[in-house]
Amino acid sequence: MIELVDLTKKFKQNEAVKNLNMFIEKGEIIGLLGPNGAGKSTAISMMASLSEPTGGDVRFNNKSILKNPAPLREIVGMVPQEIALYDDLTAEENMQFFGRIYRLRGQALKRKIDEVLEQIGLSERRKQVVSKFSGGMKRRLNIGVAMLHDPELLIMDEPAVGIDPQSRNYILETVKRLNEERQMTVLYTSHYMEEVEFLCDRIYIMDQGNLIASGTKEEIKQILSAEKTISIKTNRLNDQFITLLEESPTINQVVAGEKEVTITAPKKINMFPTLINLAEEAELELRSVDVKTPTLEDVFLHLTGRALRD
Repeated sequence: MIELVDLTKKFKQNEAVKNLNMFIEKGEIIGLLGPNGAGKSTAISMMASLSEPTGGDVRFNNKSILKNPAPLREIVGMVPQEIALYDDLTAEENMQFFGRIYRLRGQALKRKIDEVLEQIGLSERRKQVVSKFSGGMKRRLNIGVAMLHDPELLIMDEPAVGIDPQSRNYILETVKRLNEERQMTVLYTSHYMEEVEFLCDRIYIMDQGNLIASGTKEEIKQILSAEKTISIKTNRLNDQFITLLEESPTINQVVAGEKEVTITAPKKINMFPTLINLAEEAELELRSVDVKTPTLEDVFLHLTGRALRD
C-alpha cells in the first residue's frame, strides 16, 4: 500500500531521518517505536505528504507521491501528537468544520458526524464546547475528526499520551475495532510498549534517525534469543555495584533503575554466583534475582540503551 524508499530528512546539520525503508500492507496495524528525537514524527510527516523529504521517495500503490500527493491525501486520516481542535467550538461544530474540509456536505456530513460521535462515545457531548472537555475526551474527538472521511489509512502519532487509563483503553479498543470491522490500515506510534503489544501486527524501531529493527513481535523478541534478561533487587543500590556489573565480562548490558538493576547476559552462563560475589564486593545484600522472558521493552533497551519513554 505504502512504501518508504531511502527516505531522508535534513535540517541544516541535523539528519533527522536517515535512509529509512518501510512498507505498510493494506489492513495491517503497524507500530513505529523510538525514544524522543528518534525521527518518528518527521518520518510520519513525510509519509503523509506534510513535509518534503531531502532524499528518497514515498510510494503509494507503486506511484511516487512527491509530485502528486492528492491520491494519498484522499485516503489518509491524520491524528497528530498535539490536539488539533478549536476550543471555542462544540464537538459537533468542530466536526462540521473539518468535515467541510474533507468536502462532505449536507445530509452526508450530518450522518457521518452522528456515526463517528457514536463510535468515539461522545454523542451526548456533541453540543458541549471543547474547552470544557477532559484530556481524554479531546483525544477521542481528535481521532473522530480524522475518521470523518472514512480513511483507508489512519496515521496516529502518540494518540493516547497524557490521558487517563479509561480513555486510553477506549482509544485502543476503537483502533482495534476499526481495523477488524473495516480493514482500516493503521500506523501507530507510542511511548507505551503495552499499547504496541496489544495492537500491532508488525513493528519498526527507530533510533537517532535510523531504522534499527523490524518484524513481527515474536521476530523482534528473537533478537534476544541467545540472551537472558535478569532483574536484580538489593537492600539498596550504590554506584560501586553498578560499575562492577558494567565491568563484568559476562554481562552484555546494564540498565539501572531506582530500586533495581536489569542486566542481559548469555543464556548458557549461570550468572548467580557472579552476582553474589559482586554484591558482596559492593557490600550489598541480594533480595531477589529474577530471570525474565524477553519482552519488547527488553529488546528496545538492548538496541537503544534507553527506555522507550526516555
